Amino acid sequence: MISIDTPGAPCWLDIGSPDTAGSSDFYRAVLDWEFASAGPDAGGYGVWKVGGEPVAGVGPLTDEGATSGWIVYYNVPDIQEATETVRNGGGTVRVEPMDMMGQGHMAQYTDPTGGEFAVWQSAPGASSGDDLRTDTPGALTWVELYTADGATAQRFYQQLFHWQITDMPLPGDGPATYHILTAAGGNPEKDGHGGMMVMNASDLPDGRAYWSPVFETSDCDRDAARVTAAGGTLQMEPTDMEGVGKVASCRDPFGASFSLITPAG
Repeated sequence: MISIDTPGAPCWLDIGSPDTAGSSDFYRAVLDWEFASAGPDAGGYGVWKVGGEPVAGVGPLTDEGATSGWIVYYNVPDIQEATETVRNGGGTVRVEPMDMMGQGHMAQYTDPTGGEFAVWQSAPGASSGDDLRTDTPGALTWVELYTADGATAQRFYQQLFHWQITDMPLPGDGPATYHILTAAGGNPEKDGHGGMMVMNASDLPDGRAYWSPVFETSDCDRDAARVTAAGGTLQMEPTDMEGVGKVASCRDPFGASFSLITPAG
């Protein structure tokens, strides 16, 4: 269960796209998202909604050579302190803290293993994540980091967000372990907001870590079929995971990674 107002928890996510109209068509076909422009001064940025409530943002790619991908934002109480912690921990500051139309401040970083993410500090009296809708069909319910250097990633994010990281062995013959991410003070069994998976560098795009959102669906099989029908690809067909639910791993037509889950029970 994601609680967006908790320090260290996901509070927003957006995607840079080479074709925002094409991305909107894809996610509308898969998850019934509707696009709403953020206005003439927003540089083409807009918000996707389900039932009139925000679930994600989208904007045009602006950096030369940039590729499409999801950026997860984490709630922080002090963005300047977070920025210094990133630098001191071996990360990179891609976008310095900047005011976002009086609603708060945003900064974007890269962790030491290559994972790109962002943080958000709400202005006094403003809500975190623009009232992001979570934990309902069509909305964010989990986030995952795929990295080749789990020890470095764990050390970096614990210094930055003070996360609790709990090991959960995976079924099968391999030694793989899934790491549950929980905001400080939370209960990993019910308050976890994400996971970390250590992989071979050869299995990562360009050998770099990346964050990937997981969206809830009432019918994983149906929406996985929608992914391919709308021009996306499946990295993993819908698969039953005991105690978790049915999960499919996907890429949209522009290469951005995400997953679908129909929760167990």
